[in-house]
Amino acid sequence: MLQLKRAYLPASDSDGYRILVDRLWPRGKSKETEKIDLWLKEIAPSPELRKWFNHEDTKYPEFQRRYQEELQTGAAKKALETLQEVLAKEENVTLVYGAKNETHNNASVLYDLLTK
Repeated sequence: MLQLKRAYLPASDSDGYRILVDRLWPRGKSKETEKIDLWLKEIAPSPELRKWFNHEDTKYPEFQRRYQEELQTGAAKKALETLQEVLAKEENVTLVYGAKNETHNNASVLYDLLTK
């Protein structure tokens, strides 16, 4: 089972294997106390794309397209392959993200891509 969860919500046993899919660690959260099993920085959108998007809802369709394109090459492609390997091994996986917008973010794009 694949699910999404904001980094600012408490971890629970039902989360299973927790993967942070942001390039930046969530503000105000401690690396020592967070229950993150894997931090896939490379799977996050490039800094340029992230800054361009700026979590503006009207840009989301174009953000999705550009981000999916980024996931087809280089380090992002390798990170996506790593994520797919984890999904094949683990029963429950939670993609953890820091964005305030719970529907228009990179984790949502990954979720849609992986559950098609």
